[in-house]
Formats: sequence, structure tokens, C-alpha cells
Amino acid sequence: MSSRLVGVGVGPGDPELVTVKGVNALREADVVVVPVMDTMERGRAEATVLHYVPEEKVVRVVFALNERSDRGRREAAWDAAGERVAELLRQHASVAFATIGDPNVYSTFTYLAQTIAELVPGIVVETVPGITAMQDLAARSGAVLTEGTEPLTLVPVTAGAAVLKDALAGPGTVVAYKFGRQAHEVAEALRETGRLDDAVWGSALGLPEESVRPAADLDEAPLPYLSTLIAPARREGGRGGKL
Repeated sequence: MSSRLVGVGVGPGDPELVTVKGVNALREADVVVVPVMDTMERGRAEATVLHYVPEEKVVRVVFALNERSDRGRREAAWDAAGERVAELLRQHASVAFATIGDPNVYSTFTYLAQTIAELVPGIVVETVPGITAMQDLAARSGAVLTEGTEPLTLVPVTAGAAVLKDALAGPGTVVAYKFGRQAHEVAEALRETGRLDDAVWGSALGLPEESVRPAADLDEAPLPYLSTLIAPARREGGRGGKL
């Protein structure tokens, strides 16, 4: 039988936001891989997983999670991580990979699955969806993501503040991920497009250090890397105005 690699979304940090299907996938796997940076600090995915499976079942694998400037170093780290997971798949029938949020939304799992497909012929790749940071922030802040015919645009600010500004100039709600290091530029883009007053940002959602605040509080101080922003659509016409 072919080995299975299952990408499991474990949500943005609150262990209560892992789905029942996600918990079952973690428990049914022979081993659960969690990504760590080379500093070996425990990340959100690992902390969440440990609420549901014993530590001896968890395998920590180093990924170049934040390496953007040195492509050679990043590729070498990806290759090494892929080889480690491929080795686990040769030893076990089922390997789960825990990723924060959803495995199909800006996830490390996407790149891992591509690498493994080349290293382990016949591998079966599956994913279990997870709750995203934008959903959690919407719930915690009361921000409504979409109504009626409104579009929803998701932008990683690692692509540049100009990409966010273009999205804010358009219709519908805009969600920005990974904007902590460019908080000042994000605040300026919100002001220039008239979207500052209703916007909200959050970080460390579901964790003791959680912060959920109006975007108007943004200043030049850097925020946690994984901060999330919601700029709701401009809504006029009362209830159901955009149906």
C-alpha cells in the first residue's frame, strides 16, 4: 500500500479551533511532523498538536520558514526537510504534517507536498482544512468578512505594501497576512484609501499574548510577523444593501 502524507490545518493558535476531523487525522497518523525554525523554538503548530497527541509521536523538522533573501539557503533547507519527511514515509504508512491555519492557504505544506511527490513515488497526499486567522480575527473582533455580492481579497504583505494598497482601492473586504514588519506602510495605505477607521488587526490569536485592536492604533512600531488585518467593505444602503 502507498504511504499517506496528510496536511492537517490546526488553526491559528487556539487549540479549541482544531476541527474534529483534524484531531482524528493527527491521532490516526503514525507520526506527526511539525515545522520549526533553525532556532528550534516551539511554534504554534507544535504547541497546538501537543494538546491532542503525545510528545513522543511528534517529529520536529527544520524548515527555512522566514528565509527570503538567500534562495540557495532556502532551497537547501527545503531539500533537507523533504528528505527527512520522505524517510519517515518510507518507515510509516501514515505521516501527518501539522500547519497553522489551512494547508491550502499560504502554507508550508504546499511546498513540502511538491518535494515529497518527487522523492516518494506513489505517495498519496491529502489535506484536512483548518480554520484561518482571518476567520478567527473576524469572530474575535466582530468584523464581518463578506455580505451579499461583496468580493473578499486576501493579500500577503510580504508581496509589498503596494499590492495591499491596490487591493484597498478596490471593492469588498481586504484581508492582509504577515504584515507585522510593515505596520507603518500598512497604516499609510489604509489612510490613503480611506479604509482606516473600520479596519482591525490582531496577533497571537487564541494565545495568552493575544492582541486585537483597531487599525487606527497602528504606529511605526513593528508587530509580530504573523499579524492579520481586516479592512471591511464599505457598506451603505442598510441591511442587505448588496444582495
